[in-house]
Formats: sequence, C-alpha cells, structure tokens
Amino acid sequence: MADLELSELSFGARLRALRERAGKTRPVLGGLVGRSSDWVKALETGKMLTPRMPMLIRLAEALDVQDLAELTGSHRIPVGSITKAYVPGTDSVAQALLKPTAAAHPPIPVAELVGRVDMAWGIWHGSTTERSAIAAVLPDLVAVARATASAAEGTDQRRARAELARIYHLVQLLNAYQPAEQLSWLSADRAFTAAQEADDPAAAIIAAWYYAHLYRASGQTDLAIEMLTEALSRLTLRDDEQPDTLAVWGLGHLGLALAHAKAGRSGAALKHWDTASETARSLPNGYYHPWLLFGVPAMDVYRITIETDLAHFGEAEQIAERADFKALPSHTRRAFFLIEQARRCRGKQDDVGVVYFLSKALRESLDTTRHHPVARSAIVELVDRPGVVGEDARELSLVIGLDGDRGYVG
Repeated sequence: MADLELSELSFGARLRALRERAGKTRPVLGGLVGRSSDWVKALETGKMLTPRMPMLIRLAEALDVQDLAELTGSHRIPVGSITKAYVPGTDSVAQALLKPTAAAHPPIPVAELVGRVDMAWGIWHGSTTERSAIAAVLPDLVAVARATASAAEGTDQRRARAELARIYHLVQLLNAYQPAEQLSWLSADRAFTAAQEADDPAAAIIAAWYYAHLYRASGQTDLAIEMLTEALSRLTLRDDEQPDTLAVWGLGHLGLALAHAKAGRSGAALKHWDTASETARSLPNGYYHPWLLFGVPAMDVYRITIETDLAHFGEAEQIAERADFKALPSHTRRAFFLIEQARRCRGKQDDVGVVYFLSKALRESLDTTRHHPVARSAIVELVDRPGVVGEDARELSLVIGLDGDRGYVG
C-alpha cells in the first residue's frame, strides 16, 4: 500500500494494512505481542482504543515498522530512537569504511592478515564489552586489509578478499542496532562484493547470511531467501567435505529457516531448519565453526528464535529447557540466547521471566544486552510496572543507559 493511501487510514486500518503487508495473520501478530487474535481484531475494527506507547513499540517491532508515524499517523518517532544506542568509537570505523582508497597503509602478508582477522573475531566472541573492544581495532584493520587485497595477486588476492569480507562482517555486527543504519547496509554490501571477487562459494554463503540479517530486520524476507538460495547453489559438496565447509552449508539453510519463520511460513522454516540441524549433527562431536560458531549448541538457540517468530511459545520453551547455552564459546552468543529467552517470556506476558533473563544476559555481555532492541524496548515497557518487576526494570534501565528514555513510557 502506498504511503499516501496509508496516511488517510484510521489506526485500525493502518494496523491491518501493515499486518497484511508483513504477511502475518492475526493469531501470529497477537502471539508476537502477547495478545490474542481477538485483541488484534478489536484494534483493527476500531472497537479498542489505540494502545499506549510500550505496546505501540511492540507492534512496530513485530511488523518491521521503523517509524511509529507509519503506524499511528501522528508525529514522527523513529523506533530506533528508543531501541537503538550509539557505540563510542564507531565514528572512526565509519571513516575507515568510507575512505576512497587505502593507499596510506602499506599491505601486509596475507598470512599475517588472516591471523589479525582471527584475533579480531576472538575479541568479538571473548569480550563482555565486545562492541567497544572491536571498535578500537577495526579502523586500522579495515585500512590494512583493503591495502593488502588491492596489492596482492592471484591466489593471495582471492584469499585477501575473503579476509576483507570477514572484516566487513565485523563492521556490520558493530553497527547493528545503532542509529546509523546505513553503515550496516554499506558494510554488508562491501562484504558481499569482496566475497564474490574472492571467487569463494563458502565466503559468498557467509556474506549472504549476514546480508540476510538486514533483509529480515527490514521485512524483506523474500530478498533474504533469494540471496541465500542463489549463494547455496554455487557450492557443490564433496563426499569427503571438510567440517568448516559443511558448517557454512548448514549456516545457509539456517538463514533460510530464519527468513521463512520471520515471514510466518512454518513448514518452509522447519524444513530448512531440519537440513541445518542434520548438518550440525553430522559434524565431529564437539565441533563448532571457529568464528561463525555453527554447531549443535547454536542450532538450539536459533530454534528458539524460529519458534518465537512463529509464536510457538510452548515449543520454544521446551527447546530452551534442554538447550546447553553455556556450551557456546562466545559471550555475545550466550547473551543472545538469554535475550531470546526474554523475548519468549515477553510473548507470554511473563514480566518476571523477562527481567530475570535480561539480568542474566547483562552478566554475559554488557554490550550485547545494552544495544539489543528487544532488551531496550522490553525495559522501556516494564519500568512503570508496580512492585519488584518495576524496581528491577528501573535498575536495568540505569545499567544499560535508558534512563533518558523514560519520556517514551506512557
């Protein structure tokens, strides 16, 4: 529906149009925001008043709406102004990303570049403040990698370009959930280009996996599916394939499962999840990809995401009970698991569970929890609750720097 047509609609009609645009049924949308399909119907038909701000934010998130004006018709309030926060140091990373050439930096041997990129990924997974830590490393690493990829030749150049793609993935992760959304798109595009120039099918699947994150977050699930499907078609597996390559193959199918789940297509989502899960379980016992961390523990975490996106909260809870999130060798991934638990509890209107899991997530990774939109919007929603829940939520809001956003609660 065109923006002009949407602007002339009532709140209920807007909600219905945006829900249909997102491809979600009333039961699915209701489940994602912790309400019934009848509640959604009452809003859409004008039998219920427009919800208060916290619920509007939840509806906007579920419908991939970036500005509340699109939903409410009133003054502009970017959802990101509430759910996103700036990471100090990213300006320097942006400058390195946007420089037209890398001539000021001498190239280094490709083997040395590989080692430095491995170290950077180690920082990302090993720190509880991974965003601020990686922001200090990336400006120089981006410049050096660009210079090395430009100067190298033949096989070395292809390998350098694959490493450059790995660095751009880190830039995208750093910029995720920050106000400057365009930098995430730029880094994803540069990573995809570098992977294609490397003529490396595995690198292309990884680049498609990261690009698909952005497409899913912006509601463009079909583009995510198209990109991942095309990238997977370029990789032919051998009978004696190496575990790292098998892991990338499984990762591609996991990306397809997440995209279909985001679009509410349960059958297709679970079909691709089965392929990814079978791949993970075929890998050597205890294996996980050295920096993507694809493996059995990660599959359990993403299954919770899939079931939660499909509003299957009972299934998500059963998986969560048996998942061994501590086996994930990454602070940020373990925090992500706990935030997904909070999202599941939020869908069930379990406020105590939301506060409990967000508190645990903070202990795993301050940065991941501080900048994750689910954590931020959940806390905004809970700070005015009476009793212990409200007290705990107010403490969490201070820890993650949300105290200044209290004006959005009402």
